[in-house]
Amino acid sequence: MTATPEIDARHLLCPLPVLRLRRVLASLPQGATVALVATDPAAVLDVPHFCAEGGHELLSSEPLPDGARRYLVRRG
Repeated sequence: MTATPEIDARHLLCPLPVLRLRRVLASLPQGATVALVATDPAAVLDVPHFCAEGGHELLSSEPLPDGARRYLVRRG
């Protein structure tokens, strides 16, 4: 079992969190998961839209104690 890579995109503004997510997903095999941690308020809309458009699956979206949000995405 491999560890899920985590992208720390705290304090980055749109479109940087999604661009980093796209770059990491492109390097992973289909079905792999990656976590994105972002503080950008636009990520709440951008990440689900990116997943839907790219054929990826948003597995979860949960708030973190520091005000960031953690998105778990499976590569499609």
